[in-house]
Amino acid sequence: MKDGTAVVRRLVHAEPAKVWSVLSDGWLYPSWVVGASRMREVEQSWPAPGSKLHHSVGMWPLLIDDRTEVIGCEPQRSLRLKAHGWPAGAAEVVIELTPAGDGTEVTIVEDAVSGPATLVPPPLRQLTMVPRNKEALRRLSFLAERRTD
Repeated sequence: MKDGTAVVRRLVHAEPAKVWSVLSDGWLYPSWVVGASRMREVEQSWPAPGSKLHHSVGMWPLLIDDRTEVIGCEPQRSLRLKAHGWPAGAAEVVIELTPAGDGTEVTIVEDAVSGPATLVPPPLRQLTMVPRNKEALRRLSFLAERRTD
């Protein structure tokens, strides 16, 4: 835990450039982010700070249109996002890439920053975030390890 927020890590058997190529392709977002079901629009400047992904969450036909905004970016090193999740509020998500031999250690730290979700005690919030982020890293790993570009 980091300041009451759980840290989820995974060793990906791909160099940071390949992991970054997945993260920087906004159209792949629903392929690895648990809960995101479809992309509606990826702003051309993604993943530059201030750029947004416009996506939907949920299962059809109960979809909610939402967005994720970049609040910080160091290519091939880190991506800091504000993920909106109406009606729960918004979460800050930090994804860090660290070279590890021939691979990359990918770390995700997430916590609620606004809305009703902030009223839930942090240990309870993390009960849902940790398993979701473990699955997200598993999916991200599959995509990055199979990249050919």
